[in-house]
Amino acid sequence: MKARTAGRHFRDSLKSISRNGWMTFASVSAVTVTLLLVGVFVMIMMNLNKVADDLERDVEVKIYVELTASEEDIAKLQEDIKNIPGVAELVYATKGEELKKLVMDFGSDLELYEQENPLHNVFYAKAVDPQETEAIAKEIDKLDNTFEVSYGEGKIERLFSVLNMGRNVGVVLILALLFTAMFLISNTIRITIVARRRDIEIMKLVGATNWFIRIPFILEGMWLGILGAIVPITLVTVLYYNLYNALQPKLELGNLFNLLEFSPFIYQLNALILLMGVLIGIWGSFMSVRKFLRV
Repeated sequence: MKARTAGRHFRDSLKSISRNGWMTFASVSAVTVTLLLVGVFVMIMMNLNKVADDLERDVEVKIYVELTASEEDIAKLQEDIKNIPGVAELVYATKGEELKKLVMDFGSDLELYEQENPLHNVFYAKAVDPQETEAIAKEIDKLDNTFEVSYGEGKIERLFSVLNMGRNVGVVLILALLFTAMFLISNTIRITIVARRRDIEIMKLVGATNWFIRIPFILEGMWLGILGAIVPITLVTVLYYNLYNALQPKLELGNLFNLLEFSPFIYQLNALILLMGVLIGIWGSFMSVRKFLRV
């Protein structure tokens, strides 16, 4: 495409937007509402996914060592656990360290047990893939000198089931919102094109190619997508900034899960919103003008 032709297409697309004021307003409004819904929902789902990842990373296997195990037995058990595929982290705690934890949690009354500590030496193991925790726990349970292997059996499976279901539902809802956005924007842009179908027919009759006619409409859809993304980007940025500053200090104080860092998350989300606006606008224009090129 020649530079002069490209410049003409850009000018025509911008003139069309300014000339069709009400239609432009309707199209931009449709883009704004749908992108705002998608942006807010993606913001929520990404943070819920972060919470799910934090919960999964906290899942661990607790291995109680036999009271009769010697230092050599414990060292061998440690090596055997490390050799199990999928074990990412292994921490050893003596029964004295375990008692100190209990004293910190439940009070100094437990110090009476310091003379005859009834607790076990333990290992804490984490899986590379938290979903493999159950399988790794069963492998560890087969090893010698393990008194008991605990990983929250039953509860862990339900937790992973809920988290996976939440992720799947989130993906489906986001896709549904995107398709809804495309449908609404396509219909809105189609109304603007219907009003100019005679211009399309005349250009077609005098020999203009389909792409020569189509490109200004595609560019117009791109501008509509960009204009429609401005308000969602602004509102989502302000909303997340306030939520992050209000909630994150409390979550850190309570040693709970964390939200996604404001930066770079908000810039990534804004880039996604802008990209969706451009692509949806182009797609809507492309699909809407296609039927009017058959003269």
